[in-house]
Amino acid sequence: MTKIVFDSIDDLKDFIAKEILTTSEAIEIIGCSRQNLKQLVDRETLVPIKTTSRDRLFLREDIESYKRKR
Repeated sequence: MTKIVFDSIDDLKDFIAKEILTTSEAIEIIGCSRQNLKQLVDRETLVPIKTTSRDRLFLREDIESYKRKR
């Protein structure tokens, strides 16, 4: 696992804005439906970094890696 250290809160905010994706952003990048993304999560093909009652958050790197392998 890669350890990331931030020098400031602004660096952390920048990382989150650029590297953390919502479900909607992930399906746009992959080009799939919300239902298909749910199936990928259920099969553990994609693993969200956080799941809430309303959304899932993904690392951009994981989504782009999956897209390249399709």
